[in-house]
Amino acid sequence: MTLSRKEKQRQRMYRYFLDAAAEIIDEEGITNLTVRKIAERAGYTSSTVYNYFKDLSHLKFFAMIRYTTDYVEELPSYIEKGDSTIEKWLYTWECFCKHSFNNPQVYSILFIENLGVFPKDLLVEYYGIYKDDLVGLPADIKPIIMEQSFSKRSTMYIQTAVDEGFIQAQDVQYISDVTLMIWKGMMSTYINQRQQLTPEEAMRKTMDLVYECVLQVIHPEKRKEINYHLD
Repeated sequence: MTLSRKEKQRQRMYRYFLDAAAEIIDEEGITNLTVRKIAERAGYTSSTVYNYFKDLSHLKFFAMIRYTTDYVEELPSYIEKGDSTIEKWLYTWECFCKHSFNNPQVYSILFIENLGVFPKDLLVEYYGIYKDDLVGLPADIKPIIMEQSFSKRSTMYIQTAVDEGFIQAQDVQYISDVTLMIWKGMMSTYINQRQQLTPEEAMRKTMDLVYECVLQVIHPEKRKEINYHLD
């Protein structure tokens, strides 16, 4: 579908401001990001920024999403490693942990901090503008990427494991919530340097805990069918 002149202008302005935001984040860190700095870097006034973004939280969220492009692009190749829903879900967790611990500030802002906005609405808006970011994703994965709540993402994905006979329906929400808490706890430990961990070590410790949590709710006779190996 051909974009209208107005839509092209909107995309161009978004790109100017998001590129400026990314440069400031790389140079000064996310905590030093302000609308004034973004406007000056892009060559516009602050009032122009507010013509396209509601506030700094809106702009910050969009800027952070751009840092997850590598994760979104690599996700399908991780999913292909698994056969059952449980295996595929474990590999999606591995992919997420790999990228989140390599870029902890971005992922903690997106999935832990309260930005004061409605993230799901912003995801719809973002991918409505940057449709190419979703090109190549399997159809069943796109709704998951569009869901900001990670617990809901897990619930949506592993629901079919009930039909496959691996888990009971009442366990879906449980493992979705507990695995998310595992990641949040490890991310907090990693960011606050309560343990001296490399991104690789943080990812492996998280996945060990996630894997053990999942095994506990899988029907005993089905556990031997799980063929997940951490690379």
